[in-house]
Amino acid sequence: MKILVTGTAGFIGYHLAAALAVRGDEVLGIDNLSDYYDVGLKIARLEASGIRKKEARRGKIARSGKYPGYRFARIDLLERGRIMALFERERFDAVCHLAAQAGVRHSIKDPHAYIDSNIAGFMNVLEGCRNNRVGHLVFASSSSVYGLNEKMPFSTSDNVDHPVSIYGATKKANELMAHSYSHLFGLPATGLRFFTVYGPWGRPDMAPILFAKAIAEGRRIDVFNNGEMERDFTYVGDIVGGVVRVLDRPPRGNPAWNGTSPDPGSSRAPYKIYNIGNSLPVKLLDFIETLERAIGKKAEKNFLPMQPGDVPATYADVSDLARDIGYSPSTTLEAGVRAFVAWFHEYYGQ
Repeated sequence: MKILVTGTAGFIGYHLAAALAVRGDEVLGIDNLSDYYDVGLKIARLEASGIRKKEARRGKIARSGKYPGYRFARIDLLERGRIMALFERERFDAVCHLAAQAGVRHSIKDPHAYIDSNIAGFMNVLEGCRNNRVGHLVFASSSSVYGLNEKMPFSTSDNVDHPVSIYGATKKANELMAHSYSHLFGLPATGLRFFTVYGPWGRPDMAPILFAKAIAEGRRIDVFNNGEMERDFTYVGDIVGGVVRVLDRPPRGNPAWNGTSPDPGSSRAPYKIYNIGNSLPVKLLDFIETLERAIGKKAEKNFLPMQPGDVPATYADVSDLARDIGYSPSTTLEAGVRAFVAWFHEYYGQ
């Protein structure tokens, strides 16, 4: 297929573009290389994909020297004219939209960035798909949409009307926007609620790298909610395998959907929402201990209360994803953390 992947200088986007290129798809990756976190890491991901730094500039489509079917363009999703021209020229079979302004806590400090990127940017993607007969849009949602929900595990059949961060609210808005386009224009759309993805090339604002750096440098790590947090840590390789399978299976609509008792995760329209996680929540202190063993050094811990916008636990029900596409995450926490630490030592030299 010819596939547009947005956010290919990002963590999951980098891995997904490589996986699709390896299996023989024609991939065009785009990213705006924002400075929300270290741009050097984003450039390094592109270079690991065979895109030279000097070619990752606006106005040029660079071809990978590593994957013959992979090209990259530096474009911001808010550049409506360029996005529309790209869709019209390339005629993609499918789109995987991963680009977003991420970060729960940062959304409290700079909410406008989330509205611009996650709402206005997503609208341009939807319009591109609508006007150019894209066969399947897969887009990134988040476990953050569950907000104040307390019933575990989180299920796509649950109501998610109470997010506790602007980031979570924008991801819920993305699901609603995608359903509208699916209903109005017949656009096959699948939303994936990601649960705490970790692994090599991860984001430096997330716990694994923050913890690993602090442990390696002998600094204390901040452990929120006094260590009583649980997260459904999922290895990036398992996530990417699931995303690829989903891309190959556009939704057809649920003929049993009933408006008198509507299922939030499906529709009569070709629209579907899935959780994609490990379905095996891990206590944060257990994750830290696993990281300590892989690094070979103990962490000094600074216990703090719950932070605004955080939730005490996440736990994904992935039974429908397993049923529909055979999704079965297989990477153990120990193996995943070892792979992450090996990359961390190599990249950061620590």
